[in-house]
Order: sequence, then structure tokens, then C-alpha cells
Amino acid sequence: MKIKNIVFDLAGVVFARNESRCPKQLMDYFYFINSGEPMPEFWNDYDRGTRDIDSVAQALAQFRGSDFQRAKSMMLSAITYQEEVTSTAALIADLKESGYRLFVLSNMSKEYIAYLREKPVYKHFEGEIISCETGLIKPEKAIYATLLERYSLDPEQTMFIDDRKENVEAAALLGITPFHFERKDAEKSCKQLRCMLLK
Repeated sequence: MKIKNIVFDLAGVVFARNESRCPKQLMDYFYFINSGEPMPEFWNDYDRGTRDIDSVAQALAQFRGSDFQRAKSMMLSAITYQEEVTSTAALIADLKESGYRLFVLSNMSKEYIAYLREKPVYKHFEGEIISCETGLIKPEKAIYATLLERYSLDPEQTMFIDDRKENVEAAALLGITPFHFERKDAEKSCKQLRCMLLK
């Protein structure tokens, strides 16, 4: 069955920190986010919306061996370094023009999502499921089911794009077409998606 709906993860796919602009000390401080390892539980709670920024900053300070003020300052600073991934933003615009329905499914805290919703690329999405607003996080089955139900999406007509393998594998269990996005080679992944979806 032909794909009609395309669902994007945000961090690492649509948005990323520009390594040429982002201080190395900040990248190093949040090494665990892109390590491929399971997220610390306090960060999952942050994405789930069950812990506020101060509580998470306290846990992060302990995790990184720094003080609370530094941890919170780093968290707030990290948000502002999120930029659109150029190749992904161009792909999204072309997919929208071609008639695809575009959605977001992302693990994201309220501070991050408030910032990202203001970016130009976000206007192309007609719906979203954000973890901090649902109390669910990927790769929990319920968050994918919520997406399908809320927007009446047929999983066989839906593709999900994410940079974490466990998240696309969970989507596949519900019959959604998975695509594992290479965050370190966004252009390559976008070329693959163009060949698949914009022939």
C-alpha cells in the first residue's frame, strides 16, 4: 500500500545542534543524548513531563558531577543551539508540496518543544504527538497507538522516521513502515528518502 503519511522525530532528524557553532563543552556535557545508550531515567521523566526543569537540573548536576546552577544554565543554553537540519527541512517542504500528510512524534520537554514550534519548518506539520503532553515516551507502544488513533492514520500507509533504532523498531511492530535516520549523515538519509518517496 502506498505511503501517504510521514511522521518525523524532531531531535537528530529535523533539528540538531550545529557543531560548528555549539561550544564543545556544551556538546560534551550532554554526551549521553547522542551516545546511543539508554537515556538516564531523569531525562525520560523530563520528556514524559513528570519532572520540571529544576528537578531535572538537580538530577543532571549529580549525574555530571556539577552544581545545580551550571546544570540548569547548560540545559537552557542547549535549547537555543537547536537549528533546522538543512537537508531535512528541504525534504519536508518538498514532501508537503507533493501532497503527503506530515506529522511529528517526538520525545521532547515543554521548554524544547515551545522553542522548536517557532521555527519555519514546523508549519509543514498538520499534527503532532509530543511526549511531555501525553505522558508517554518512545518506544512505548501506547505513544504510537495514540498517534494512529488521534489522526486516524492507517499504519500501512504511514512511515516513521527516527534516529534511534529502538524507536523505529517499535513503530514497525504496529505495522508502520520504519526508517532509521542517520543523524551523522543527514544528507545521505534524505537522499534515500527522496528516492523512496519523491520518484
